[in-house]
Amino acid sequence: MDKKKVVANKEIVNWDAKEYIQTEKNAWWYVGLVVVTILLGALSIYLKWWTFTALIVLSAVALVMYSVRPPRVLHYSLTNKGLSEGNRLYSYEEYKSFGVYQDGKHYAIMLTPRKRFSPRVAVYFPKESGEKIVDAFGARLPMEEVKLDFLDKLVKFLRI
Repeated sequence: MDKKKVVANKEIVNWDAKEYIQTEKNAWWYVGLVVVTILLGALSIYLKWWTFTALIVLSAVALVMYSVRPPRVLHYSLTNKGLSEGNRLYSYEEYKSFGVYQDGKHYAIMLTPRKRFSPRVAVYFPKESGEKIVDAFGARLPMEEVKLDFLDKLVKFLRI
């Protein structure tokens, strides 16, 4: 094996974390989902938008399935090439900056992509490893303040 290849893929930091933070949803959350689904479904049936009706029903089912599924615990490792999430590699060249986001007691690295319409990548990490992880990212990407956009705020408000 080539020595350069081994050095280029050297592991700097690794940790395990949940893929997303699951928020508790009370009965009112589900009641609200059912009410909105019924209202939108009734409107789409009245207007005879059959495709939209199917989309509403499928979206509601998918949202319920997603909300009850527990998050997986993923293994992350930071190398000289990028961030590995299991078998997936997020190369540093794909991102223009990173930021640290704190949501209550949870911390995440937010990677901002170079491509205009690509989504940001959020990677949660334990507080104990935070300094080492931020320093490793800071050596490779510029750090920027994380500002939540409209979609991020909507997802947080809806607790999904």
